[in-house]
Amino acid sequence: MSSITFPDGFLWGGATAANQLEGAYDEGGKGLSVQDVMPRGIVGARTAEPTPDNLKLVGIDFYHRYAEDIALFAKMGFTTFRFSIAWSRIFPQGDETEPNEEGLAFYDRVLDELEKHGIEPLVTISHYETPLHLAETYDGWTDRRLIGFYENYARTLFERYGARVKYWLTFNEINSLLHAPFMSGGINTPKEQLSEQQLYQAMHHELVASARATRIAREVAPNAQVGCMVLSMPVYPLSPSPADALEVMAFDHSNLVYGDVHTRGVYPGYFLRTLSEKGIELDITDEDRDDLTNTVDFVSFSYYMSVAATADPAKKATGEGNIMGGVPNPTLEASEWGWQIDPIGLRLVLNQFWDRWQKPLFIVENGLGAKDQLVEVDGVKTVIDDYRIAYLNDHLVQVGEAIADGVEVMGYTPWGCIDLVSASTAQLSKRYGFIYVDRNDDGSGTLERFEKKSFGWYAEVIRTNGVALTR
Repeated sequence: MSSITFPDGFLWGGATAANQLEGAYDEGGKGLSVQDVMPRGIVGARTAEPTPDNLKLVGIDFYHRYAEDIALFAKMGFTTFRFSIAWSRIFPQGDETEPNEEGLAFYDRVLDELEKHGIEPLVTISHYETPLHLAETYDGWTDRRLIGFYENYARTLFERYGARVKYWLTFNEINSLLHAPFMSGGINTPKEQLSEQQLYQAMHHELVASARATRIAREVAPNAQVGCMVLSMPVYPLSPSPADALEVMAFDHSNLVYGDVHTRGVYPGYFLRTLSEKGIELDITDEDRDDLTNTVDFVSFSYYMSVAATADPAKKATGEGNIMGGVPNPTLEASEWGWQIDPIGLRLVLNQFWDRWQKPLFIVENGLGAKDQLVEVDGVKTVIDDYRIAYLNDHLVQVGEAIADGVEVMGYTPWGCIDLVSASTAQLSKRYGFIYVDRNDDGSGTLERFEKKSFGWYAEVIRTNGVALTR
């Protein structure tokens, strides 16, 4: 069996989001975002105002501890770090014409630290944190005016940081909009009251905004590369039935349309048929069509699980904790939160995306959420997270196999490289990191950082450029 080989220059690092780790929700001139009123993540109702039980208000205090945390990332050997910029830190309401200088200066300081350690920034422009004012005043991305607000925001970032940031992502998991409209699209109307017409129109507005950002980056920061970011989820037929295979195709199409538009610049025929059969007629201008032709340089994606599909109504059970739907696969084990563990699915999705789009691919989220136990070993506090090491090792082996298949993979940034607040459940006990943060679901804790066993393991994987992985 051949050894696993990763290309020279492969980007190794980790991924985070501002709303899940920064805290300081009301410091530095920051306005409120939708996350500041989501104390239970996507599984609970929003609140009218920020409430003390919302762990994201403090997060893990990265806003004040970023230098310490980036030094830990450097100790692991990171060559890249994915983080997001909080829109409401730059434009507190979202619709202002002039940015908040204090917010811009904060990210200058973060970039200073990354440059000091030789870590390449990978910046997400919008990661599930639409300014609350845009949600409550315009109903989020259902309103075409958000394209202009986002365009102003993106231009501000490119002008300020374009010479310092090479890799940009426009929207996090853009294909989650239909499933989590408030979190993903800042749509204030309750999901059950939204029509499919409104949701698909909001999707169109985001796709146009993403394409405009890509065009602006090429004007303002010509050395930058802009990628889209989608939630990937390979799907298998529950049985060999052709009807189940058709269900797989339909499920796939509902996710792949976002990458298709980002890489090809037009809506595919299967999507136009879907709209026609639903009686939906999108408001698409000639300017929109022209905007969409600004296709991305690369495709980034998250990968956590796979699902199955069936045409049999009696077998259409929904997987626990899975916002995208899908039927649990009886051949796979699941995490504590019901996410099915499927390393081979990552190789499959890498091949599918490469064959389909012929764009470089970047795995910007992958990981295992688990309840970690802080213990003492030889007088040092740590977490013996062999389960996480096994999970990541097995997935990275499949990345190596995909590279051997001929897939161009730019890098790998596992999710929550330092423990942070979960997006789906807003818990801290659902931990992903190589670094344990002493904070609990009730908000207690010292916020002290401790290296887990996986910290040293990942450092060795990076040092050897993947040679340390075990098959």
